[in-house]
Amino acid sequence: MSTETKDLQYDSNDITGFSKERQEPQWFTDIRLKGLELTGQLPMPKPEKTRIIGWNFTQFEHKADSRTFDSLEDLPVHIKQLVGQDDESGNVLIQHNGHGAYQVLSEELKAKGVIFTDLQTALKEHGDLVEKYYFSKAGKIDKHRLTALHAALVNSGTFLYIPKNVVIDVPLQTVYWQENPKVGFINHVIVVAEEGSSVTYVENYLSEEADGEGVANIISEVYVGDNAQVQFGAVDNFSKNVTVYVNRQGHVGRNGKLEWALGQMNDGNTISENLTELVGEASIADTKAVSVGRGDQKQSFVNNNQHYGKHSESMMLIHGVQKDSANSIFNGITKIEHGGTKSSGDQTQRVLMLSDKARGDANPILLIDEDDVIAGHAASVGRIDPVQLYYLMSRGISKKEAERLVIHGFLAPVVNQLPIEGVKKQLVEVIERKVQ
Repeated sequence: MSTETKDLQYDSNDITGFSKERQEPQWFTDIRLKGLELTGQLPMPKPEKTRIIGWNFTQFEHKADSRTFDSLEDLPVHIKQLVGQDDESGNVLIQHNGHGAYQVLSEELKAKGVIFTDLQTALKEHGDLVEKYYFSKAGKIDKHRLTALHAALVNSGTFLYIPKNVVIDVPLQTVYWQENPKVGFINHVIVVAEEGSSVTYVENYLSEEADGEGVANIISEVYVGDNAQVQFGAVDNFSKNVTVYVNRQGHVGRNGKLEWALGQMNDGNTISENLTELVGEASIADTKAVSVGRGDQKQSFVNNNQHYGKHSESMMLIHGVQKDSANSIFNGITKIEHGGTKSSGDQTQRVLMLSDKARGDANPILLIDEDDVIAGHAASVGRIDPVQLYYLMSRGISKKEAERLVIHGFLAPVVNQLPIEGVKKQLVEVIERKVQ
């Protein structure tokens, strides 16, 4: 029997047929159908001080034509420029309109048991391993309507698996390239670093400017084993006509470390949720994120570090720039659960305002259920420091150029964390375009 969901143009027959076309295992189809059912039952998320009524999260096409490429040289210049050079270009996955377009993984890493491929291939070749982690400890299908919708309609993704004690010295990179904004981009990323392993993963999202509204619904699950380390870098760069929901979650074991470096540069309305669960003793989370809002853009950012393990440690550094009539909310949450003794959490949120109509709210939140801990926060919202401008202008620099230099310096702490020069350059260029 076909089950229809309010405001969604897909039913259970569509879901089952799509899953069958992709030759997905039955357990994955079952999760899709469960997600469809929950989509009709669960409420929408309710981001603080952000009115999302009227935002398009459900109206989109589900399938799109895609292209494949035989080599990096065949890629368009603006895509090729994102890929690292020399050793950095040896481990790359490029997806076009939700499908694998180009992929290379070094023979050395293959021999060590590293898996780095698109989600559809991973389900066919490593289904049991994907099942172990998909919507497991980090991801929650029933959080709200958008996570359920994601589970029902996921049409793209990446699976990265690093076996025990494998240390990777060069970054692995995925580029998600959406050429047709009318197609819903429902993307799921799983990064698994087993005990004693280490990896740097960097992803880029970009969409072309075109007619029609689009939707991006992204969930990332990052699993950091005992004594493992993961550096996770991302640049989100969707066009103005794409409504974005992005949910990145981490689960960190004993003596594990997860570092987030996030450049959130979308031009459309955005909901962003970032959660790291420090479950192991002496686990560490280090979150750095930058964003630039412009036009009449509305954005909600929540960064949340939850401490469960003893002696766990978290750091959070969030910088945002607001111009024109953009409106963004920055919520930073440090939660130390009962039992997380000797833990420490620190967060800093700073928002730079470039116009009278722009608005940015920085809200630090400390939730402490344990006595023997250290927790602190700092938050500021203000305009460019006139002393800094005066200093630069006194040395012959124009006011516009001085403002540009101050903004780049303000965002530099995160930009400099990205490990691939091509990606770092892209983020700098996006910042330049958005603040000019």
